[in-house]
Amino acid sequence: QVQLLESGGGLVQAGASLGLSCTASGSTASHFGMAWFRQAPGEERVFVAAMSWAGGKSYYADSVKGRFTISRDNAKKTVYLQMSTLKPEDTGVYYCFTTGGGYWGQGTQVTVSS
Repeated sequence: QVQLLESGGGLVQAGASLGLSCTASGSTASHFGMAWFRQAPGEERVFVAAMSWAGGKSYYADSVKGRFTISRDNAKKTVYLQMSTLKPEDTGVYYCFTTGGGYWGQGTQVTVSS
């Protein structure tokens, strides 16, 4: 069993920056990719960003390219999402996901006011 704990959400104004973190614990796989998804009210959960185990490859949704940066610290089993130039459409619950077993975190709310 793997637990993912996200933190760092909050309420910010458009144009601001915010950082999220997600730490894995429990029986994690030896090597696993990690990703962020988000879900806006009344909408489906969508992909935001992902990073490979070694950190050599990262992937982003077109809507966040150039504004969001994903990074990870494998020693801490933690993945980060640095968000800048936030827009109201970035509002939603942000979920952490690991490919090592397909586990989800409980989510953290990000609200961007205009």
